[in-house]
Amino acid sequence: MKQISSYALLFALLLCLTAGRRQTTVFLIGDSTAANKANPETNPERGWGMALQGCFDDHILVDNHAVNGRSSKSFIDEGRWQRVLDLIKPGDYVLIQFGHNDEKPNPDRHTDPGTTFDANLARFVNETRAKGGHPVLLNAVVRRNFYRKTDHTVDDESLRKTIYSDEKINSDTLIDTHGAYLESPRNVAKKMGVPFVDANRVTHDLEQSMGVVGSRKLHMWFKPGEQPGIPNGRQDNTHYNVYGAHCVANLLADAIAEQVPALRKHVRHYDYIVSSRGFGNFMDLDEAVRAVPVGAKTKILILDGKWRKPVMPRGKRIRFVLFAGASLTAQ
Repeated sequence: MKQISSYALLFALLLCLTAGRRQTTVFLIGDSTAANKANPETNPERGWGMALQGCFDDHILVDNHAVNGRSSKSFIDEGRWQRVLDLIKPGDYVLIQFGHNDEKPNPDRHTDPGTTFDANLARFVNETRAKGGHPVLLNAVVRRNFYRKTDHTVDDESLRKTIYSDEKINSDTLIDTHGAYLESPRNVAKKMGVPFVDANRVTHDLEQSMGVVGSRKLHMWFKPGEQPGIPNGRQDNTHYNVYGAHCVANLLADAIAEQVPALRKHVRHYDYIVSSRGFGNFMDLDEAVRAVPVGAKTKILILDGKWRKPVMPRGKRIRFVLFAGASLTAQ
């Protein structure tokens, strides 16, 4: 509850700071691949939705309600959907992405493509529209899987307990793990006239382009000693690290803009994003400035917090952009 309250407080603060500004909220519902993560100062795991605010200007407010381990069924049954529904105002958007946990055999989460999974997606669509909102359906992002015999009984949440080890590989191309669960969002979108974003294809192409070894860079793959908070390392092909979440968020923001033209003019891409709350790829402004290469024109978005303007190292060409509510003062 402490984690949820902190994000709710941030959302309320941003609403106050942007009062009077014409603003649209983009809600996100889904699972751990998109969710905000606790303790970002020590935990490098990120959901792509945690990075999404940095892909839009401050006319768009991203309110991420995705939660680890949830399916379309459990998200409804736990009352989480109702809490989102109560917040939707006319003109807002709801990004809907489930599948990873609907596949699981646990009866508290399991749904079937073509029947119960489709029915839950249709419910999200209908109830969003009833509030004057605009639903957008996405299918599940890929799991990084280069092994032809997939164990479908593995719970993605248990991957946080894994340790670094040699990887089983018998394919140089990604092997799908989602099956018909990828088609339900596409089918419901076509039937109901809803924008559809093929997030699976977007992330498949990204991971495949990076190759078997390179694609580890997107995920929670750490050798022992690489991360202080993960002393034994971790080998997790489902969840993203900071770098991976920002790569995926930027690609999906572009894909969403293609399907929702009204959002296209608000999409922005920055070289570095600073957020004291972990919503950027840096949590400290000075650290971001140090990372900027000499001579390169660089835009740094300051997403939140109050900062003193760093001393500019010679040869660095940096432009700071402030999101609503962030501040930058002289030394």
